[in-house]
Formats: sequence, C-alpha cells, structure tokens
Amino acid sequence: MINIRKLEAELWESADLLRQGSKLTSSQYCMPVLALLFLRYAYSRYKMVEAEILENRPSRGGRVMPVEPSDFAAKSALYLPREAQFDYLVNLPDNIIDAHLKTKDGQDINSLGEAVNNAMQLVEDQSEQLTGVLPKTYTMFADDLLRELLRIFNNKTIDEIGGDIIGRIYEYFLSKFAKAVASDDGVFFTPKSLVKMLVNVLEPTQGVMLDPACGSGGMFVQTGDFVNQTGLNANTQMTFYGQEKVEYNAQLCLMNMAVHGLNGKIISGDEANSFYHDAHNLAGKCDYVMANPPFNVDKVKAESTSAAGRLPFGLPGVNQKTKEIGNANYLWISYFYAYLNDHGRAGFVMASSATDSANKDRDIREKLVRTGDVDVMVSVGNNFFYTLSLPCSLWFFDRNKNAEIRDKVLFIDARNYYTVVDRTLNEWTEWQLRNLQAIVHLYRGEKDKYQQLIRDYIEILDNVSAPLTSERLEEVIKNGEKEYSTNFIACLEEEKKQAKEAIASAVRKDKKKIEAEWKEIIERWEDLVETARQFEWLTEKFGDGEYQDVLGLCKIATIQEIEEKNYSLTPGAYVGVAEQEDDGVDFHERMNDIHAELAQLTQEANVLMNDIQKAWEDLK
Repeated sequence: MINIRKLEAELWESADLLRQGSKLTSSQYCMPVLALLFLRYAYSRYKMVEAEILENRPSRGGRVMPVEPSDFAAKSALYLPREAQFDYLVNLPDNIIDAHLKTKDGQDINSLGEAVNNAMQLVEDQSEQLTGVLPKTYTMFADDLLRELLRIFNNKTIDEIGGDIIGRIYEYFLSKFAKAVASDDGVFFTPKSLVKMLVNVLEPTQGVMLDPACGSGGMFVQTGDFVNQTGLNANTQMTFYGQEKVEYNAQLCLMNMAVHGLNGKIISGDEANSFYHDAHNLAGKCDYVMANPPFNVDKVKAESTSAAGRLPFGLPGVNQKTKEIGNANYLWISYFYAYLNDHGRAGFVMASSATDSANKDRDIREKLVRTGDVDVMVSVGNNFFYTLSLPCSLWFFDRNKNAEIRDKVLFIDARNYYTVVDRTLNEWTEWQLRNLQAIVHLYRGEKDKYQQLIRDYIEILDNVSAPLTSERLEEVIKNGEKEYSTNFIACLEEEKKQAKEAIASAVRKDKKKIEAEWKEIIERWEDLVETARQFEWLTEKFGDGEYQDVLGLCKIATIQEIEEKNYSLTPGAYVGVAEQEDDGVDFHERMNDIHAELAQLTQEANVLMNDIQKAWEDLK
C-alpha cells in the first residue's frame, strides 16, 4: 500500500505538470497519461517474463537464442518490440531529429510525441484486442513535458505492484481532477481486497466468466492471478466476457487485461448497457459471474428492462406514473443469478441496504432464498472504497451447493475485521483474506483446505521447510499464542532497542545505510507479529478445523431461520454482537480525566488567543 501511495504522489506531480505546462483539459490528457503508465507496467512485466525465458534458454555456438513473441505468448505475456520498450523511450536523445528514427511504416520521426505514438502502434500490433484502443495523440504534448512524464513513470515502484493498478490510478485521476465524471454512472474503482475476497470464495478453475459492469477489469485480473497460481493457464482455462457502458473504462479494461496476458471480449457503448442488453447472449451459460455494479441506480425504463429478460424473480418496484424502476439493485441481483448455468457461482458487491430492503425487493429476496442457491453473505465496514466511505455487502450464489448445506446460508459480519491503511482507507491483508476464506472452507466441509492454511502459517512462523507432522500441528494450535505472538513482540522490542542504539552511535556517513538495514529487520519482525496475531485469531475460534458459530463474526442459518427474520440477508441480524472485553478502565473516571484535560486545553487556547490579539493591536 505504501508503494501505491508513493506512486500516486508521483502521478499527482505529473498531473500538476500537465496542468501548469499545457492548456489540455483533463479529458484530453487522462487517457494518454494512463496509457504511458500502461506502457511502463507492460515493460516491467516484459522484463520479468524475459528473465524467466532466458533462465533456461538454449544456446547455439555459444550464443543464447534470442527471445521471440511466441515465447511471451506461451507465458500469457505481452511482447514488446524494442521501440515500444519504456527504457528505449526514456533514453531517446533530446534532439529526436538527429537520431534519424523511423516509424514502423518507414516515416521519419521528428518529435518525442511521434516516437511514443509509434510505440503505441507497435504494441497494438502485438495484441488483437488492443487494436484501436491505445491513444496516439502524443504530438499534442510538448517534448519537454512528455519527457518529464516518462521520467516520472520510470521508477521501480511500478515493478513492485500487481493487480488492478491501471484501474486504481484511473480512479485516482478521476477523484482528483474530474469528480463530476467519477460520480457519473456510479463509476468507481473496486478495491483490490474486495475483489480478492470475491475470487477466493468463488475459487474459479475453468469455464466462462462474465462481469457485466467490468469497469477497468479488476475482476478479470484477479481471477487470472488465482487460476495461474494453481499452476494452470488462465487463458486456456477461462473465457472472459465483459460489458462496460463507459467506453474509456472499456479501453482501460482491455489495456489492463493485455498487460496481464489475458484475452477477453469486452463490449462497450449503448449495447453494453446491462439493464437493457445481454450483449454476449450469456443468460444461463456462465460458470462464474463477478461484478461491482453501480449502487442504487434510478430511472431505469421498466418496459425495456422487462423486454430484455434475465428476470427469473420478476421486476422490482415500478413507478406506475413514470414506468421507471426507482432502485436497480435487485435488477443487478436478478441478472447475476440469471446468467448462471446449473452449477455456476456468482460473487458481487452490493449496497448494504439491499440485504433487507422492503416491498418488491423483499419478495424477490424470498424467491431467491427459497432456491437454496444463496451461499455466503458478508458485511463489509466503512472506508473500503478509495473515494467513498460507505459500507457494503458481498453476496455469493452457488447453484451446485453440497447437499449438507443446501438449505443453509453462511453469514459473516466482517465490519470489525480489517487493517487500517490510513485515515480514509481500510483493507484486508492477505492473511485476513485467507482467514475469511477459511471460514467458508469449514462451512463447506473442506477441512483439508483449512489444514493447508494452518501449515502455511506454521511454516512461516516456525521458519521450517520440512513436512509438518500432525503432532506438531496439534502442539502449535494448542499453544500458538504463547509460542509465537508473545515471543515475537519481545523480539521486536529488543530489535527496536538495538536499532536505536546502533543508529545513535553510527558515524554520519553510515547513518542512512544503517537506518535502512535496521528498518528492514524491524519490518520483518512486525510482519511476523501480525502474522502470528492472524494465526491466533483463526485458531482461537476454529482450533484444528471444526466450524462453529462465533458470536459477532459468523453463523450458519437455515432457510427456516431466514424466513423467521422476514428474509433479511443482513449478517448482523444472525451473528449477534460479540461481548466486549473489560479493558479495566473505569468509564466515569476516564470521562472525568477527559473533561479536566479539555478544560486545561481550553484555558491554554484562551491565553494564546489573548496573546495573539495583543500582538495584533501592537502592530496597528
């Protein structure tokens, strides 16, 4: 997250340069700048894959065989000709004319803008799905401004960040410079940890996947990563389809997929409006549906929606006077269900209010619950979205649930389980995501997956590579808190003490180096402490792998229990509230202390204001 923040700050710098050094509007420069970032990220991925290819590359006559486009295609990566590689553009001379460069068509290149245009064309030639997508308007930038942009994007931070980076930065630009655009059509970026949670619960392996509100393609990217991490190839296992009404979002999606080596069919424009079109004709054909649709959309035409189908539970409430649907949340929910085949799974983000909304929504929800296909419901707290602070919920359908849980739904209230990134942003760490996924595994009776997570924890916490015995597992689970967390915290404090002494005694020329070395050591111990805490959080609740309802966190409810609560799907209605531990602080005593402190601060503020007023009068 720190790396992303650093990158965002540098992007802000680049945007400032554009604003100060040109007369371009945000709509003119947004896409070209993002495409430059795409090119930089593509180059980073290119170099990584190239190193993998060269590692076992055969040689002839003492010379290593050169890499070719087919080598990259085999690894689902984008091949970049030399003239399209980022370091080539960064290192071009100031006087482009003297370099005697030619375009792919043999035309003279007379400016840096023309060189970048040529690079974008060369990239498009390597990817059919990028044809006509990348901007080629870089001659509108002055060469010195464009050179500065290339310099800003030429940093190692980009190499360290994976996932839906283009969508994240795209949203950053929208939020900073075009808030009106960001709020239009409910366009906002889906946080990476929410996308990962959707993917982790659905566990896609092979088949057709649809995102009918695909934005910048984060669902495809994380699904591709998930499949590839299992040792399979996402492009051969999965077929990706997307609909995105906003065309520049669709362009970003295609760029994002291409840089991750993914192929897909994305339709944009009016025919991609999911309220009125099943653009790929996928109703009843999808193995997986994932989406973060715009919440609470109003004024959707009821007749057009009805004619477009995909409404197995009927229309939501319609204003009979205007013939419009006042809130489209249950249109989306119905669509996601309708797209599934008889063994399909769906996972999507939805407004929290939809879990117990009334009237027609409630009727649709009853029909949905009675299918037995509602699988998991998760409540998510505030500040998970990059530009919005609203809470949300994650819904999961499974049309092929195990018989043991066919009439049950797992409710998870994760509103109090997260990591604070900063004042305005929360997220789930990798271990927290896996812990939440572990609850789902136990609900599904997949105890072996829970045990594998325990093994992964212990191999890090024990720092062992040998196979773990069942006796060792049992021992660590039983004594985990004492064995890890307490010891690691003590070690961390000792390391901090040693670091302080070492830095204080270091000579000036070595101080920065020693600070950096100790920072790395301390961060490692901090990571171990946090890993231990997450391990303890999980094992204190579920031991060696038996699911149990946990007050305030999770509960498996039957359809009958859901009926008794008027078909509410709000996790908090089922899991209850966990008892708060007594922190030993007397409430009334603490409030008295706070009031006394406030009175003291007020008195000091009044004295300061009098001093300021007197000084002001003396200046008159």
